[in-house]
Amino acid sequence: MPVPIRRLAVALTLCCALLAGSAGAATAHSDGPHGVPAATAVAAEPSPGTTQERQKFAKTRFVANAALAAGATYQWIWKPYKGGKFKNGARHRKATLVKAALAGAFAYNRLKAAVRNAQGDPTLSKALAPLNTAIAGLKDLPAKLRKGDGSAAGAFNDTINKVKEAGKSAGAPVKDKVPKPSELRSGS
Repeated sequence: MPVPIRRLAVALTLCCALLAGSAGAATAHSDGPHGVPAATAVAAEPSPGTTQERQKFAKTRFVANAALAAGATYQWIWKPYKGGKFKNGARHRKATLVKAALAGAFAYNRLKAAVRNAQGDPTLSKALAPLNTAIAGLKDLPAKLRKGDGSAAGAFNDTINKVKEAGKSAGAPVKDKVPKPSELRSGS
């Protein structure tokens, strides 16, 4: 697709302005006689200092990510599986399998994010510790779903239910939240 000449001119102008600005800043801050720029300290990304700051919203983020994983699993994996839409000869089987594989990858991504969030809260971290291997085992299941393996749907559902129970026991109950199809495609 051809790019309009006006866009190219604007992009070139902006690039030149940025280069000229950075070159001017480097010579203005030179320390030595040969114009070698002096080293400047770059501020690191702020990190939480106290334990309370690290734990801030950990449960909320865990619940949000786990709810999206649970909703995607229920809507696009478990419900079609129970309806027999993964079986050979089922109507729209290929489309259902593609959606299930996308939902599986999305659910795996959100569960990994939920585990990272849970590490900010000691009770959630302890509750989810036994589930790390089960969540890691979900990595290969989207490919199995694409091949029509029905046990993959059961494994997803079992793991989601265990994560829900762990969250409930740690004081962070998880309710299904079905993501939009656009969220599935984008992966987050």
